[in-house]
Amino acid sequence: MVLGLAWQPALAVGLILSLSSTAIILQTLTERGLMRTEAGKGSFAVLLFQDIAVIPIIAALPLLAIYPEIHNDGNHGSVGEILAHLPRWAHGLSTLGAVLAVVFLTRWLSRPVFRMIAATRQREAFTATALVLVIGVAILMNMVGLSPALGAFVAGVVLASSEYRHELESDLAPFKGLLLGIFFIGVGMGIDFGHVGENVFSVLGLTVGLLVLKGGVLLVLAHFNGLKKDSSFLFACSMAAGGEFAFVLLGIALPSGVLTLETGRTLTAVVAISMALTPVLIIVSQRIACRKDEKSESSREADVEDEESPVIICGFGRYGHTVGRLLRTQGIACTVLDRDEDQIDLLRSIGVPVFYGDASRPDLLAAAGAAKAKILVVALKDGDVVSHIVHTVRHSFPHLKLYLRAHSRLEAYEFLDLGEENIYRETLDSSLVMGVDIMSDLGITRDKAEKIACHYRKNDERIVREMAKHRHDRKEYISRAKDYTQTLDELMRRDLDEDATQKDP
Repeated sequence: MVLGLAWQPALAVGLILSLSSTAIILQTLTERGLMRTEAGKGSFAVLLFQDIAVIPIIAALPLLAIYPEIHNDGNHGSVGEILAHLPRWAHGLSTLGAVLAVVFLTRWLSRPVFRMIAATRQREAFTATALVLVIGVAILMNMVGLSPALGAFVAGVVLASSEYRHELESDLAPFKGLLLGIFFIGVGMGIDFGHVGENVFSVLGLTVGLLVLKGGVLLVLAHFNGLKKDSSFLFACSMAAGGEFAFVLLGIALPSGVLTLETGRTLTAVVAISMALTPVLIIVSQRIACRKDEKSESSREADVEDEESPVIICGFGRYGHTVGRLLRTQGIACTVLDRDEDQIDLLRSIGVPVFYGDASRPDLLAAAGAAKAKILVVALKDGDVVSHIVHTVRHSFPHLKLYLRAHSRLEAYEFLDLGEENIYRETLDSSLVMGVDIMSDLGITRDKAEKIACHYRKNDERIVREMAKHRHDRKEYISRAKDYTQTLDELMRRDLDEDATQKDP
């Protein structure tokens, strides 16, 4: 409205620009490993709500028309011509009615159809039927003067509520990237670069304004919703740009007379440019957040004290916490170091003594009493950090006996290369316990099942050490890996036969 638009088209522009790009944001957050963060979860929730809000926005747009309608295709079906003569307030009701009718009919018809197709056990039939349903609903929507994209969206929502959702999702996955690419190609072809060239400063200014204003609103809302500063900033940068549904809404607003052709061309360019900047904004905001984390970590002073404990534990998460509590139940004192500030504050609040410090620094290990301690437990999940600590300890405190947590078999190989022997793969024991319980339920005696697990552990550890010698020779490693199952089976049978022989009188 400040730029001269009446309130009706201004409201329409606000609704259109409020939407963000589900495809680009989720893809970028997934690639960057950010979907499980606060910002990722918040972005997903808002994007989901936005996709649902598209339907009432489409219904409301015709009510905001103040300009003459644009009919540039001249192709209206008979129903479309009837709707064209209805008053504008009736267009919104017609849209809602059409959507409700499609939802009801497709829900009522699709389930028995898919049930019959499921009986044929033909996956291709599932794919073909789903595509025909989506295309058919899109054509029907177009016949009543509505957007085919709205029809496709409604059909997708209906299919998502089907009991065959997961099978349909896997069958249609190959088409997802292809059709999404075609959609963005169509968007690019729809940009009037001549108009952008003539109004380059206006387009760039509006793009910056969109990112700043929308990002600022999102930043404030995220703060009031309880997100941390870094998460709020990443969330705002992710959602600040326009989205692909803006092009669908513009395709409805222009023919309906909600916006002028000049305004539509400008908004198309603004949304397209802002969407292209979305991955860049996410990457930049993530790097800024990482730098802040590094500064905050370096700014917090270590508070390590020498408790003269025989055991020092580096990392007090789910793994180190169990080790520490077990030792303390037997009166064995432990000095605990960790770098996770939230974890430290939580543990201290419940009375668990934990010190903030980087165990890869020899001065902090010395301050924790490494010169007098006997054992150092490294329970961190970052393999590179663990390797650094191993080098530090072997150089500055060679008397310490190291016990290392390995996240995977590959990490165990790396620690074996460093000359370490006390390596514990974090999921091995729990997997063996489950195997013992399963064998017991299947009729094998508990004692025998536990002996089988014990032999498995012994032989698996032997094979891991053997495989570690060849892991840098890919050809030899693959050759050895192919024989792993057979070798393990032979070792297990031999050990069990020996046990049986020893029991015989």
